Amino acid sequence: MAEGNGGAEAAQGQGPVLNTLVQYIKDLSFENPNAPNSLGQQQQPPQISIQINVGARQLADADFEVDLLLEGNAKVNNEVLFAFELTYSGIFRIAGVPQEQLHPFVMIECPRMLFPFARQIVAEAVRHGGFPPLYIDPVDFAALYRQKLAEFQTQQPTA
Repeated sequence: MAEGNGGAEAAQGQGPVLNTLVQYIKDLSFENPNAPNSLGQQQQPPQISIQINVGARQLADADFEVDLLLEGNAKVNNEVLFAFELTYSGIFRIAGVPQEQLHPFVMIECPRMLFPFARQIVAEAVRHGGFPPLYIDPVDFAALYRQKLAEFQTQQPTA
């Protein structure tokens, strides 16, 4: 994957070009429903649950808005310590990618670019909520794409 500041590289046949035009928080929610009681020393480690989803929509011929949705919570004995939801988005300009490879490119490479920033936002929100920062493990977006594609294909009725 090449990164550049325009379509010149793609026009010269140099391969894919991915430009990040803008990144932004579309939605952020952090809940600390049992504070201040939940902020004390925990006797046992919390159970942490995290879900990750990716969505995209085409804005123009070469521009795509990609949403990375991170949702999660931490519980001890079924009592919620904290819960969060973040939709972190970006607008990307893509050139030099064959049409048949465009969907996987958008759904894998774009969230891969967004993830480190979204991860940091979640970590800081959790820390500002009075807990140690939650650093989400790296995500294999190619495997996530294959999993979602397989789920979609099994939901399709056969003719």
